Amino acid sequence: MELNDIKPAQGAKHARRRVGRGIGSGLGKTAGRGHKGQKSRAGGYHKVGFEGGQMPMHRRLPKRGFKSQSLQYNAEITLKALDQLGLEEVNLLTLKQAGLVGELVRVVKVIKTGEIARAVRLSGIGATAGAKAAIEAAGGSLA
Repeated sequence: MELNDIKPAQGAKHARRRVGRGIGSGLGKTAGRGHKGQKSRAGGYHKVGFEGGQMPMHRRLPKRGFKSQSLQYNAEITLKALDQLGLEEVNLLTLKQAGLVGELVRVVKVIKTGEIARAVRLSGIGATAGAKAAIEAAGGSLA
């Protein structure tokens, strides 16, 4: 085998389509563009979403809703999840290590869903009024 013998694999290369080079090529005359109309002209085409002058779909539909980008930094955790965690001291770092909140989260709040039986001391974590009452009833505290 020599360097000048190397060829691409069979079927790996395709000859490009040469249009407008005579009737014998099969792509002569209109060159695959059909007859007349905007799409047959050089440089004539429409922008994305253009519907021939009809009001486009993205303008016919109502604008609705808003998703705050700050929500990705907030998270909530349930009393049940706190109970299952089994730690006495809980802070943001321990929740991230346990996988209960995402890595981007900066603000965590405990919500009153489920029950808590063990005493848990929370630091740097907020709680709803109901959750706070349940934690303090179980002997825990919020700092």
